[in-house]
Amino acid sequence: MLEKKDINLERAVLIGVITKDQDEEQSKEYLDELEFLTFTAGGEVVKRFTQKMEVPNPKTFIGTGKMADVQQFIEDNDIGTAIFDDELSSAQERNISKILNCKVLDRTNLILDIFAQRAQTSYARTQVELAQCEYLLPRLRGMWTHLERQKGGIGMRGPGETEIETDRRIVRERIALLKAKIKTIDKQMSVQRGNRGAMVRVALVGYTNVGKSTLMNVISKSDVFAENKLFATLDTTVRKVVIHNLPFLLSDTVGFIRKLPTQLVDSFKSTLDEVREADLLLHVVDISHPNFEDHIASVEKILGEIQGADKPTIMVFNKIDAYKAEPFDETDLQEVRNSTHYSLDEWKRTWMNKLGDNALFISALNKENLEDFRKRVYDEVREIHVTRFPYNHFLYPDYDDLDLSEEE
Repeated sequence: MLEKKDINLERAVLIGVITKDQDEEQSKEYLDELEFLTFTAGGEVVKRFTQKMEVPNPKTFIGTGKMADVQQFIEDNDIGTAIFDDELSSAQERNISKILNCKVLDRTNLILDIFAQRAQTSYARTQVELAQCEYLLPRLRGMWTHLERQKGGIGMRGPGETEIETDRRIVRERIALLKAKIKTIDKQMSVQRGNRGAMVRVALVGYTNVGKSTLMNVISKSDVFAENKLFATLDTTVRKVVIHNLPFLLSDTVGFIRKLPTQLVDSFKSTLDEVREADLLLHVVDISHPNFEDHIASVEKILGEIQGADKPTIMVFNKIDAYKAEPFDETDLQEVRNSTHYSLDEWKRTWMNKLGDNALFISALNKENLEDFRKRVYDEVREIHVTRFPYNHFLYPDYDDLDLSEEE
């Protein structure tokens, strides 16, 4: 059965660099993430290549010696795809393709491909196509390699140049059409949001694959698609949730990721209107991930870009069931104890302690500490609701005064 699965996977190698801006540990983290992206897209990583350099080679991204190693490995092991961890210029992509004689992708191209696979609705497909067209436009010349023997002057005014310009015009017209389509859908969605009335709006935000959709399913008792892969959710899902007779709207949004392509940030900003218009954000964090602090910083950076950083936020540290501290050997005089050795209780005494009630520790999958979660969300939503409708305060008592013996 495993062999049958392997046949269907596209064999790939990953290539990254270690630079003054990206040390060895960061490079490994990014390649780990790139491998997960490759798996999500339907590929199998056979080998990784990294090279230390001041800056990436402007012609081939990596040096000639390392490129020769990659080329030899690809030829010897029947590799069909080479994936680079950073965005390649059109010239780099063209040069590398000539040397390796296989499919060459960069991180942006890979993420766009996953988004294209995941897009289910017309709106998501339109946004992904717009991002793909904007990525493709500056790279069109590289697709006309059969014209490269024509160096200019006489002969360059023929049909080849016309084909390039025609393609550019077609892509530009397509971009304009897609933008107009998105603008129309945005207006329709804005009307839909307006029709929801003045209910309190809560949005789940966070890095991709932190368990937002699983939490959404548990809290709203719905069946939002959830999977242990990156970008399982592209379309914003909105559900009406009731916690002890207090109703509010809960939305599940697309996950964020480091090095998110600019084209996708721009295309999906409209999808993130749910975040911009939310009254409360639930920032879900996978605390079992060794780099969850970096994930928090990435999410906060993107929230700042979409004017969502100043909203009331509760930090929801999910997957406590999967959290494991690295063992620390006190007899090893060379080993230095750091945050990777912290227990959950030790983490709670760090900067998280300053969050007070706005730090929750749960397992959505195993439904651990969900009553604490419900209480904190209830209190916050109630505060927003009563501020908006003071005359309704008697309808929704403090959580501690609720009769919890009855089912919701």
